[in-house]
Amino acid sequence: MSYSRVNASAATLTKNRTEGSVVPSSGMCVTCVDGCIGMCEIGKSAYRGHEVIYPQPFGVITTAAEKAYPVDYSHFNIMGTAVGAHGIEADSDKAIFPNVDLSVTFGHDNGIKFRLPIMIPGIGSTDIAKNNWEGLAIGTALAGTGLTIGENVVGMDVQSVIENGRVVDTVDLKRRVKLFTDHQIDGYGAIVVQANIEDTRLGTQEYAIEKLGVQCVELKWGQGAKNIGGEVKIKSLEKAQLLYKRGYVVLPNPTDPAVIKAFEAGAFKEFERHSRVGMVTEEGFAERVEQLRKAGAKYIFLKTGAYRPADLARAVKFASKYKIDLLTVDGAGGGTGMSPWRMMNEWGMPPVELHSLLYQYAKRLADKGEYVPPLVAAGGFTFEDQMYKGLALLSPFAKLIGMARGPIAAAMVGKTIGRTIDAHQVPVYVERFGNTKDEIFVTAADLREKMGNDEFEKIPTGALGLYTYYERLAQGLRQLMCGSRKFAMKYISRDDLCALTEECARISGITYVMDVDKEEALNILDAK
Repeated sequence: MSYSRVNASAATLTKNRTEGSVVPSSGMCVTCVDGCIGMCEIGKSAYRGHEVIYPQPFGVITTAAEKAYPVDYSHFNIMGTAVGAHGIEADSDKAIFPNVDLSVTFGHDNGIKFRLPIMIPGIGSTDIAKNNWEGLAIGTALAGTGLTIGENVVGMDVQSVIENGRVVDTVDLKRRVKLFTDHQIDGYGAIVVQANIEDTRLGTQEYAIEKLGVQCVELKWGQGAKNIGGEVKIKSLEKAQLLYKRGYVVLPNPTDPAVIKAFEAGAFKEFERHSRVGMVTEEGFAERVEQLRKAGAKYIFLKTGAYRPADLARAVKFASKYKIDLLTVDGAGGGTGMSPWRMMNEWGMPPVELHSLLYQYAKRLADKGEYVPPLVAAGGFTFEDQMYKGLALLSPFAKLIGMARGPIAAAMVGKTIGRTIDAHQVPVYVERFGNTKDEIFVTAADLREKMGNDEFEKIPTGALGLYTYYERLAQGLRQLMCGSRKFAMKYISRDDLCALTEECARISGITYVMDVDKEEALNILDAK
């Protein structure tokens, strides 16, 4: 059985000529004909080369792997029960799903509070993030959840003021923070500023703390989409030269006269800007944590990706030893920007395996009485059932589920619907619900009541899209938790799951479906 698709994908705008007859191992057409114009990835690489490494078209898409892993979260089922209730009185008039409490608190002083257990991790300098930030930031603030400003935002901002290699003023980062804080309600939710190598050199987090009042900062070791630094495409020669001057790796060299001539002649149309890979050491990690605390950071997070198990162990141990407030672990296959396509599919630890190891490592420290930071599971989560499974698999250490592509999609759809309303061209598929945002967005009436007419009218439809998507996730999660008789987040446990295959049970430590409650069931049957 092949788990991968090779040589043709919507992500790279390629396809096979003989779509029904493809060699499984290579992905090539069974008959490769002399005279073909090269629609497949091999063919397109013959004339566009390295450009075909990346998903296309850049800037208007998010991308995630299409590899089917041997074990995934669908290999778990959620267990319900007909008996009792946890976190509420076992009374049928009280134990109803609207009474499930989805709020969470965390941080060294429990000072961070979320209305829902959701974090958007690391939306950075890509156009897809920048162009949808208004909806993401405002929608997150209204929902009372978390949003992370990802890497390279300062360095990519042509209006950033950088003196002696350190940022002293920005436009984009300032805007991103302000859009969230201006709409935050009763202190719920958090805006987080992340940093990679280039951000750290620029002093991005110190600037965010001192000038923008940011309380939460995040160290970034990586992500589930790739094992190299972030990259974007640059269509402007002037911007490419500016980023090169700021210290980024820009390919090809935008200061080379021959490259400039080729670009101006139209031989290629985009430069690539790459970030450097980090070099993690315990000494360097400890030093950076201390620097951030001295700079005034109230909460410090760490995000790591789908690296090998030893690196996961380092993340867990360092986060424990240096009292990190939140640790996010992102499984392979995700992506929001421009990760290399084959890398996104073929690199890293898949989510179930990675999160199962994360649980084992966290429990090992907890059993020794060591501090375990609150955990965030990320890696392809989109709906409430997956959220429940991720929280249960990592119980009792998980606080949040990290999601990016789902929230971005919701914000983009909301934004697009708003544009069609303004143009009086609402598509038939949507028009059946109405022609105004009050008719189309099911949460509009509630928000209008809470915010008042004037404030509601200022809310962009991208934010309504995200807020409404979260409302669906919240109700769905409450229903699942009610069925398991768990009426608050802290009651979710690993025995709320069963593994549908013995392989899944072996990997995760979750009980195989035919062994669930075996002893209890026999005791019930054998009772006098």
